[in-house]
Amino acid sequence: MSQLTSFLLVLSLCAFAPLCFSSKTKDGCLYPQFYDHSCPKAQEIVRSVLAKAVAKEARMAASILRLHFHDCFVQGCDASVLLDSSGTIVSEKRSNPNRNSARGFEVLDEIKSALEKECPRTVSCADLLAIAARDATVLRGGPSWEVLLGRRDSRSASLSGSNNNIPAPNNTFQTILTKFKRQGLDIVDLVALSGSHTIGNSRCTSFRQRLYNQSGNGQPDYTLDQSYAAQLKTRCPRSGGDQNLFFLDYVSPTKFDNYYYKNILASKGLLNSDQVLLTKNEGSRELVKQYAENSQLFFKQFPKSMVKMGNISPLTGSRGEIRKICRRVNS
Repeated sequence: MSQLTSFLLVLSLCAFAPLCFSSKTKDGCLYPQFYDHSCPKAQEIVRSVLAKAVAKEARMAASILRLHFHDCFVQGCDASVLLDSSGTIVSEKRSNPNRNSARGFEVLDEIKSALEKECPRTVSCADLLAIAARDATVLRGGPSWEVLLGRRDSRSASLSGSNNNIPAPNNTFQTILTKFKRQGLDIVDLVALSGSHTIGNSRCTSFRQRLYNQSGNGQPDYTLDQSYAAQLKTRCPRSGGDQNLFFLDYVSPTKFDNYYYKNILASKGLLNSDQVLLTKNEGSRELVKQYAENSQLFFKQFPKSMVKMGNISPLTGSRGEIRKICRRVNS
């Protein structure tokens, strides 16, 4: 294929792509068909390996979805979260949001190994993670969407970025919204993406303050249903049990649905960052009510917000690399 033909092909693909980035490189845009010729079985391989992992452990779907979120909020969607510490790299896995909670790396290793066998040095870890996040949602009964592809992998990680940019369970509503806006996401994205808490678990240490000392005065959070709080206290004591796991959505913990929002309306959102969507902002309160009443509305917005999040500062063209192993940069 001549350079001119290749250039025209990329231009035509970008013309039909849902989102394209202004870039000086001729291949600086993301589009769904990115691997159609170079690795046509890529998405099928991701789905197949992930399906086996989720069938073995339902929680894995939420873990993979969370990794994509934690990746994109730090340096953009560049698979930096997957890097282990080595040489000059200090792993983001050591950060407060990830330490003792980020998981699913072995599953991604398995997917990458299968992709390398099928088409070596072709599919990036960043794209692999974006596809897996979509498939994880679908495997638990959630909506599907077309994943824009063409990201490349970073050669660096940012421990400070992970500590500072990822919203924490005990952040105020305004702090959380500010962190979203910093990434080009708005209040609609915040409420919709929070809906991913319809699956998965959280540790006692992430919400203990709500049970015993929400405002630093030794009192529990008044916005938390008291019978629910009493139930939580049985396995989340004042001290100890930090790693004890609790369903984020106690009604349908392994099904991707809109019960997360219904729980919030009943004052049974597990994390402070969940419940403040109802109590601290009129705009987010209205969205919580809408999604609780209409699952189709939530299922329509969630994919839009996931695509938007998946396009935070991607490395394209000749920037970054295609890692052979997701845990380390190429030598």
